[in-house]
Amino acid sequence: MAGFFFTTAVNAAQWHMPTPYGDANLPTKIAYEFAEDIKAGTNGDIAVTVHSGASLVKHPEIPRAVRTGQVQLGEIFIGIMGNTHPVFKHDNIPFLATSFEDAKRLWEAAKPEVEKQLDKEGMKLLYTVPWPAQSLYTKAPVNTMSDLEGLKMRAYSPSTSRLADLMNTTPTTVQVPEIPQAFSTGIIDAMITSPSTGANGQAWDYLSHYTDIKAWIPKNVVVVNKRAFRRLSEEQQQVILDAAAAAETKGWEGVRVTAAEDTATLAENGIEVSEPSEQLMQEFQKIGDIMIQEWEEEAPKEVGAILQNYR
Repeated sequence: MAGFFFTTAVNAAQWHMPTPYGDANLPTKIAYEFAEDIKAGTNGDIAVTVHSGASLVKHPEIPRAVRTGQVQLGEIFIGIMGNTHPVFKHDNIPFLATSFEDAKRLWEAAKPEVEKQLDKEGMKLLYTVPWPAQSLYTKAPVNTMSDLEGLKMRAYSPSTSRLADLMNTTPTTVQVPEIPQAFSTGIIDAMITSPSTGANGQAWDYLSHYTDIKAWIPKNVVVVNKRAFRRLSEEQQQVILDAAAAAETKGWEGVRVTAAEDTATLAENGIEVSEPSEQLMQEFQKIGDIMIQEWEEEAPKEVGAILQNYR
C-alpha cells in the first residue's frame, strides 16, 4: 500500500483521505464536500478519494499513515493522539469547555501548540470539525456516580481511559463501528459520547438512557502530509487551503444543528433523555478538576500556555 499511495502523491493526481466515521456523520459529509471543492478548484488535477468508516485505514493508524506518506490526507479525532503529546488532549478534558463558544475559544488557544506538534510529526493542519457535547449513555438511570461503579465504560482515547478510572469504572477500548456489538455482547455497559454517535448507531437498540452531562466538545482534525503539500503549485495549495477554510466554517456552524437534531432523534426512538442531577454534576466536576491539573503537569509549558490563553 505504501508504494502505491506514495507514487500517486508525486503526480498529485489521485489523493486518498481515510476518515474514521461513517457517511451519516457531519464530519464525513464535510469531508466529501472538501474533496469536491479541491477537484473543482484544481480542474480535476487533484482528485481526493474519501475512504469513510475506517474502510481503508483503522482510526488509530491514520496519523501514522499520513505522517509516513501512505496517504496524503487524513481525518483524526484529535484526542486519540494524546499519547503523542499532551496538547492533543485539550478538547478531551471534562468540563474545561462545555459550550460551543468556549470550545471555539479553547481551540484558538490550543491551535498554535497543536500546529507546532503536527509539524514535528510531518503533518500540516487543514481544518477542524467539532462534535456535539459528549454525554452519558447507560442501560439504567444514573443519579450519582455510585450508579456507575464497576461498569465497563467505553474508552477511545487516553483521556477517556483516565476518566473511566476516576469514575471507578473499567475502561474498555471500542471504536465507533464496534459500539452496537460491544453493548449487545456485554463488552461495555456505558459510554460517554455525542448524540450524533448514538443516533447514527441506533443506540435505542441496545441501551435506554441518555443523561445530558455535556462533559466536553471534542473535534476531528483534517491533516495533510507536509511533503505531499509542498510538491503542489502555489495555486493548488491555495485551493486546498480555501477548501479547508470553507469546511471549518461548515463544521462549526453545522454542529449546532446536528446536536439538537440528533438529541431529538434519541428521544423520538425511545431513549429517556434527561438532565443530570446536581450531585452527579458535582462529582463529575471534581473529576474534571483532577484531570485538568494532571494534564497541566504532563507538559507545564505547552499546556500552561493553552490554559493561560483560554482563561
